[in-house]
Amino acid sequence: MEPLTLDEKIRILTESARYDVSCSSSGSSRSNRKGGIGNAAASGICHSWSADGRCVSLLKILLTNHCIYDCAYCLNRRSNDIRRVALTPDEVAELTINFYRRNYIEGLFLSTGVVRTPDYTMELLIETVRKLREEHRFNGYIHLKLVPGADPLLVERAGRLVDRVSINLELPTRESLALLAPDKSREAILLPMRQVSGLITARRDEGRRAPPFVPAGQSTQVIIGASPESDLRIMTISEQLYQRMGLKRVYYSAYVPVTGDTRLPALNSLPLLLREHRLYQADWLLRFYGFTAYELLEADAPNLDPELDPKTGWALRHRQLFPVEVNRAEYEVLLRVPGIGVRSAKRIVRSRRVQRLRLEELARLGVVMKRARYFLTADGMTSGEADLSSERLKALLLPEKKKRSGPEQLSLFPTNDSDLSALTGEL
Repeated sequence: MEPLTLDEKIRILTESARYDVSCSSSGSSRSNRKGGIGNAAASGICHSWSADGRCVSLLKILLTNHCIYDCAYCLNRRSNDIRRVALTPDEVAELTINFYRRNYIEGLFLSTGVVRTPDYTMELLIETVRKLREEHRFNGYIHLKLVPGADPLLVERAGRLVDRVSINLELPTRESLALLAPDKSREAILLPMRQVSGLITARRDEGRRAPPFVPAGQSTQVIIGASPESDLRIMTISEQLYQRMGLKRVYYSAYVPVTGDTRLPALNSLPLLLREHRLYQADWLLRFYGFTAYELLEADAPNLDPELDPKTGWALRHRQLFPVEVNRAEYEVLLRVPGIGVRSAKRIVRSRRVQRLRLEELARLGVVMKRARYFLTADGMTSGEADLSSERLKALLLPEKKKRSGPEQLSLFPTNDSDLSALTGEL
């Protein structure tokens, strides 16, 4: 077999990395070093998105697609018959710098398959980012995937060199991990998460003089649909990760059948990307709207409604709390009104200090009246029909395309105000 060119290696390793969605590129406060190149500040990262939703502002690549593990859902699994290639730390460092100088990228997202041992693999990753920071004097954003089972000293060393780290939870529960990724243990995944969380807290307590440690925090990814867990189970796990480990983000990745295995499920009729989208919306409500997992979902209805966003679904189940008078309601109550997002709720609170708000003014403040009209009043007035049954109200709230054809795959290109509002988090 003829040796591959560098371009061919890059093509294979970037393709192998595309199923990892946890490649955010914001939130770093790392100071730039005089004489270096690049900028890790939030304003220094320009977010670009490809047609399939992938962030392309970072060079997103694997160090190697060789792997000692045999995870059923993974393209790079040990038993999968694919071309195996690897880059050296020097090659990745030089590639990153050359791409940066050509204005192709603003930073690096580096992951890898596991070769030999977790410690050996972690040392290769550290050598790569060390070369970037110390030899090339690269100030730009670096997101590094940690290797489960690596020595804690290596985890700490890596965190001193990069802006964000992540270690993928992969599957929601211990049982699913044992079935589909038997070479990995939940303890090996959670241990570095806890370590990073503790070191971030210690760094914050030490103040500005302490050396930086993952200034953009840590994140994780959960695969959706490869195992049977309900949305409620997934959201309670995410809630615990946010509360106990201070994660910046939990990313949800719809299962893509890249390799055959009898342990993997047949895809059901509900498009998984739509389920992924609803989980992101619920996650947004956990982080910014004050909801809890058990408010959004219940034990006897543990999955999100594919037809309605989770906030509207919650409102329909709690109609006794509505309508809300926008001139009197607390900010936290406004956030629970469908069609009112964080920005529009803040605008309402500011505006009503100087004038009494009326219905016609709410749209100018960013309220999506197509949804909100049924759940609020302004100066005692409402534009929604009174005394509607929950079934009739749900029918009115459904987008026209869903009334005609039922749930469908989510489009990455919003076609109306309702879709745009959901995609931006203004629920």
